[in-house]
Order: sequence, then C-alpha cells, then structure tokens
Amino acid sequence: MTGHAKRLAAVLKRLEVAPEVSTRLEAVVRPLLKLLEEVTGLHSTYFTMIDEIGQVQTVIYARNTGRLIIPEGLTVPWQDTLCRRAVLEGRRYTQDVASCWGDSAAARELGLKTYLSEPIRLIDDALYGTLCGASDEAIPVTAEAQQYLTLFGQLISRYIESERLLNLLATENRTLAQHANTDPLTGIANRRALLHELGQRLDQSAQEDRLLHVAFIDLDGFKAINDRFGHDAGDRFLIEMANRLKAGCRADDLVARYGGDEFVVVRQAEADSAAALDAFKRYLEGLTAGEFHACDDLIDYPGASVGVIATSPRQHDTHTVLQLCDAAMYERKQARRMGR
Repeated sequence: MTGHAKRLAAVLKRLEVAPEVSTRLEAVVRPLLKLLEEVTGLHSTYFTMIDEIGQVQTVIYARNTGRLIIPEGLTVPWQDTLCRRAVLEGRRYTQDVASCWGDSAAARELGLKTYLSEPIRLIDDALYGTLCGASDEAIPVTAEAQQYLTLFGQLISRYIESERLLNLLATENRTLAQHANTDPLTGIANRRALLHELGQRLDQSAQEDRLLHVAFIDLDGFKAINDRFGHDAGDRFLIEMANRLKAGCRADDLVARYGGDEFVVVRQAEADSAAALDAFKRYLEGLTAGEFHACDDLIDYPGASVGVIATSPRQHDTHTVLQLCDAAMYERKQARRMGR
C-alpha cells in the first residue's frame, strides 16, 4: 500500500469513529473540518451554503485555531466571494491570494494569503455550497492534501443527497399512509383506519377500566337520493354528511366512513347508563337531519338510523363490537319504520 493510500485509509478510519450517524449535517461536517485542518495545515477551515437566487453565501460551520477567524453565520454577497471566483476560474488553491484576486476587498480585509476551496455540487450539478480552507500565511498545500479536500467534498455531497432522498421517502411514506387510512371521497378515516384505531382504543379502555360508546350510522333513503338527484349529488351529500359529523363531534371522537352510506363514531363514555347511550344516539340522529346542499339541489333529509352500544372493559374484538353496533342500528331502523 502506498503512503497516499495508507493515509487515506487512516482518514476514512477516523470518519468511522466520528460522532454516531446523525440526520444532522453538522455531525458529518465538523469532523471533516478538523481532518481538513490536519491534512492541509490551514488553521481556518469552513463549510458554506450558497443561495444563488438570493445571491448570498453563508458560513455554516467553521473551525478556527489560529489568528484568522472565519465566523459562523457570516453572510456575504455571492458576487464578491473568492469561492465564486474560484469556481468560475477553476482555481481550487493558491498561496498568493493577492496576485490572483487582489481586487477582493474581503480578502484584503482578512489578510488572506492562502486559500483552498472545493465546490459542493449535488447530483443535478446544482451548486449547494463550498468546503474551504484559508490562512493569513503563505502555506503550501500538497496535491495529496488537495485530493483529500475533493474527497471530503464528495462525502458531504453524497450525505446531503442521501438525506434528501430519506426525507423524500419519509414524506412519500407519510402521504401513502395518510391515503391508506383516509376515505378518498369524504376525507375522514376509512374502514382500515377505523379497525386499527378502534382496536387501540378498546385496549386502552380495558387498561383504564373505562367504556367506549360506539355508534353505527346508516343513511336511510340514500339510494333514493342517488336515484332522484344523481350520483354526483349523492357523493356531495356523503361529503356534507361527513363534514357535519366531524364538526358536530368532539375533537377526540373517532369519526369514520365504514363504507357506502355507513359511518361509525367512537367516543370515550362519560357515563355507563341507558340514558347516556340514548342521549348519544338521539344527538347523532339530530346531527344527521336537516338541509344538505348537493350540487345544485337542496336535500331535506330526515336523519339517519343510529345504533349505539357501550363496550365492556374486557372487549378487545373490533369485529364483534361493530357487529353489535350494526345489530343495534337495525333495531333502531325497524323502530323508526314503526314510528317509534
């Protein structure tokens, strides 16, 4: 193994034992700034971000161990930076800044003599920032050290890209999960979400020795609405019904579309009594009654049939709970048909 290869292996080994893997860019960049100082001999090493639209460059992380201080948070016009000139000219290194860019006011003010810069480009070749080293002394930087600078720049670029990909995947996963648990027509929880959330609430209620009130809502006469006003109006009616249920229920109630013209509402019980069950049922029946705007039509709806049960603290079977609710709803439907 050559001397260069041995040194590269040692540097990479140092990176392996650097701070644990983190989603923060800082945890990657700061160890590299220290390594860059060691391989170049420059006492100021720093990482910048470039806003080409706003035309500014900002020092994000910096390491200063000598007289020259490059402050973190420093923002300068992009047009006047040595980084921009280095990128345009393809000049990554000089130990005689004055002869190269003597007209730079910032360089003169800082007393820069040695300057080293590597552009950080992303996969689409967009310029993200720079990895730099500087000194107020003329310090020779070997070709080998410059290769490390390029390597470090590539490591940062790949890390940024991987973070962007992970963030994109996380966003997509959240979107997919939301779609998987949301009824596409009404925007409320769907059957899948209902079964999952109801199971969790049943377990929690058992642990706390509390009851749930679970209501099954069937929209009587919905087929007649579709037949008379059309399916677009029927869809609009379902959307308006879901909105009314959501707005009329408590913030911690679970409101879901079970399917077709059926909805379910789950509420933490405040009282274990027939009166409390009946009050909840009557409230929901009243909530579902009234005028609904469906496309260009106004539907005067008499209200849905609602069946409500109180769960037992030992009940964990969501399907059994829903079957009992469904049965209670059909009893209520028959009673309404008989005018009770």
